[in-house]
Amino acid sequence: MTIAYYDRMAEAYWDGTRDHDVSQNYASLLDAIENDPPYSILDLGCGPGRDLRHFRSLGHNAVGLDGSKEFVAMARSYSGCEVLHQDFLAMELPECRFDGIFANASLFHVPSQELPRVLRELHATLKPRGVLFSSNPHGHSEEGWSGGRYGAYHDLETWRRFMLGAGFVELTHYYRPDGLPREQQPWLASVWRK
Repeated sequence: MTIAYYDRMAEAYWDGTRDHDVSQNYASLLDAIENDPPYSILDLGCGPGRDLRHFRSLGHNAVGLDGSKEFVAMARSYSGCEVLHQDFLAMELPECRFDGIFANASLFHVPSQELPRVLRELHATLKPRGVLFSSNPHGHSEEGWSGGRYGAYHDLETWRRFMLGAGFVELTHYYRPDGLPREQQPWLASVWRK
């Protein structure tokens, strides 16, 4: 149902998100990668391709992944990058392939009971000491359907348990948007190393 929602709302979603400033998130991922550029980056839940295009513009080898066929077509056209049409719950990813994973506003769609397996798969597709960036709307472990989409809204401690359980080491975390009181910062961003 979540994928069908994004297929239906693809144009409206693109219109509403194409100009979002996520430069802080880009920097958090790229600054943590230790290998020499250009980096191999997986944009998990790439949507219409805004972030793919940004990473490619910097010279990186960016690959997108999205479950929405509408987003996949839009992202391929907009970014010129390879985009995999895969559901997060049935991914087929090569081992030790990516220097970094950019999961911006995507992993919160994974139900809690599936999250440990999905995170282990992401851990496996990273190169040694690779980096996963994640930004999710946070909450108090509420989970369920809202407006046609499934969401799991974890607090920092719960999210940390999931990530550590999958073998990641925490590098940093912060709340967004920057410079606002915490109650006006709905996004929890975090950076993790394999």
